[in-house]
Amino acid sequence: MNNLDKSYQSLLQDILDNGVEKKDRTGTGTISVFGRQIRHNMKDGFPLLTTKKMAWKTMVTELLWFLRGDTNIKYLVDNNCHIWDGDAYKNWVLKNSEPDQYWLTQEQFINRIKTDDEFAKKWGELGPIYGKQWRKWNCLDEGFVNLKEGEEIEVDLNYINISHQVDQIANLINDLKTNPDSRRLMVSAWNVGELDQMVLPPCHYGFQVYTRELTWEEQVQWVMKNTNVEMENLYIVEEIAKDSTPKRAISLMWNQRSVDTFLGLPFNIASYGLLLEIIAKEVNMVPDELIGNLGDVHLYNNHIEQAELLLTREPFELPRLIINDEFWDHEHQTIDGWINGMEIGDFTLDGYQSHPTIKAPLSN
Repeated sequence: MNNLDKSYQSLLQDILDNGVEKKDRTGTGTISVFGRQIRHNMKDGFPLLTTKKMAWKTMVTELLWFLRGDTNIKYLVDNNCHIWDGDAYKNWVLKNSEPDQYWLTQEQFINRIKTDDEFAKKWGELGPIYGKQWRKWNCLDEGFVNLKEGEEIEVDLNYINISHQVDQIANLINDLKTNPDSRRLMVSAWNVGELDQMVLPPCHYGFQVYTRELTWEEQVQWVMKNTNVEMENLYIVEEIAKDSTPKRAISLMWNQRSVDTFLGLPFNIASYGLLLEIIAKEVNMVPDELIGNLGDVHLYNNHIEQAELLLTREPFELPRLIINDEFWDHEHQTIDGWINGMEIGDFTLDGYQSHPTIKAPLSN
């Protein structure tokens, strides 16, 4: 049963019924509610909306980009993912607004990113956004500046040395394998010391995972679902369950300060669903529950008609995710070896049926 689309439709209706008008940085205007939650049981299928066609490969590309620690749109553009084009172009416009500057349209700008490596290196960079914080969180030497109370000094930032960088994804995987009951299984993208260097502060600013032991019945059900052994061969099922089945379930909860409900949220749900599946695969656990805690949940004024159209549609059944990890680095010599082994084509959907695309403008 597809409860995900129904929950999403209920959220849209909630905003239409109860949203208050709010101004926003883009100048578009929104109707907004505050403090909502989306929950999905992964056993019900992969959480990709069916009430409008979703750009699956685009979403996969962005998540792999995050996991690689990349913050330059070159990888996205080269893989036909354009959801960050507007932010990069806006940054270029702001920094090249003098009358004597050669002006580029956004299309010309993206073509330069594709074809000019030096241009892409400089202007494709978005600052220390998600991937940087997930994989390379900067840490200063402990006690680098030791001031007496009331004392002030000027610090030249060009000469501050970063003592080390924290790979939060690597730490998360290690902790899940060695201490799965920890209450500190968290990854944050909200680095307050670097927000002003980002083209856009993180909307989904952190996530936490939680694991529990599977019951014996759940282990047996897993064997029956994921092997060709029939229930009549209960002895064989139970023997497999003893040896090779996952012994834990894993859930993921993400927190989001700002939610573009029509365009952004369906991507966020599917992206964190995929992240949960990837982590579960790596640590040999069963994906359990996906939860989104949502702050300012809004519809842009130019998305209202689209939301009303989506509300008229009946959901289809959710698809099933198939992961091909044949060429992943299972020896895990390095975390990069594992992550960089993932390709966009490793993630396919079985049985995805949806209503047609509903186009809506993106506000940057």
